[in-house]
Amino acid sequence: MPQHTSAAPSSKKARTTLQDVADQVGVTKMTVSRYLRNPQSVAEKTREKIAAVIEELGYIENRAPAMLSKSSSRAIGILLPSLSNQIFASFVQGIETVTKAHGYETLLAHFSYDELEEERKIASLLSYQVDGLILTESHHTERTLQMIKNAGIPVVETMELPSQPIDMAVGLDHIEASYQVVKRMIASGKRHIAYFGARLDTRTKLRMQGYDRAMLEAGLTPQHVLTGDHSSFSLADELLQRALAIMPALDGVFCTNDDIAIGTLLCAQQRGIAVPAQLAVVGYNALDIGQTISPKLTSVDTPRFQIGEKSAELLLARLRGEQPEQSVVDMGYKITAGESV
Repeated sequence: MPQHTSAAPSSKKARTTLQDVADQVGVTKMTVSRYLRNPQSVAEKTREKIAAVIEELGYIENRAPAMLSKSSSRAIGILLPSLSNQIFASFVQGIETVTKAHGYETLLAHFSYDELEEERKIASLLSYQVDGLILTESHHTERTLQMIKNAGIPVVETMELPSQPIDMAVGLDHIEASYQVVKRMIASGKRHIAYFGARLDTRTKLRMQGYDRAMLEAGLTPQHVLTGDHSSFSLADELLQRALAIMPALDGVFCTNDDIAIGTLLCAQQRGIAVPAQLAVVGYNALDIGQTISPKLTSVDTPRFQIGEKSAELLLARLRGEQPEQSVVDMGYKITAGESV
């Protein structure tokens, strides 16, 4: 006898619909929809009932139909190169102070400093009909550029100041910032200064250019100690070991970021090298931890929160049909008053 097996009941609960909310409140779907777009457009008592039922049923608005009909998704796509690098946390916070205040959502995508991965993630975000894009890299594939052109949405490239931005750009001059801080190291009497770089992304290379310019201008020999690995405190030990092998007279290190700089400072102390008397150490991005170690780290302070804020302001202004006074905005930098030089 053949055995008949009954299908296992589905464990997936049916999603609460707009009609479910409307039925429970005793109004039309159109009224609930109007409430979701603008609560003030519905009478106060009805508004309170709808809000209570939405909370009770755990209703989640389905925005796909609006997106697919090419109307505004009220969402901004943000591309981040790293989830482990804390500098992007304050950058996103800056963006969201503006987007949240104007009723926009943010969709985050991570591309690991990889142009092809950025291309894939941008294609995905554009498929969700995002209203604009905020990018954190200035080098893109041809397909990425073509997709963005076809989408016809505003774009802000951030963190750098590309010579030919896609649309708008908000950042700082990393070459100038690095040049000035290395000049400060040289002015303190240091002559055998190495540059520690990781990842070898665009910003690492820009900072290296500023370092080279300051060294060559002073008649000194640049020395790069580089790795393709991502930055970490522990990476610094290997870089310092390599630098000392190449330059026994090493008396200064300029690091592409604070992770490596703090690691370098701690590793130097473990080796009995006095900072800054024997070795000056300078970082980049001015993380809070740099001010809690001893000596306090001298670093280039980059305004990540303000860059995020300004990027979102430019993007939303364009979505309102306004033309910004400046399409490329230099947010500047500061050099912290540390004790490691």
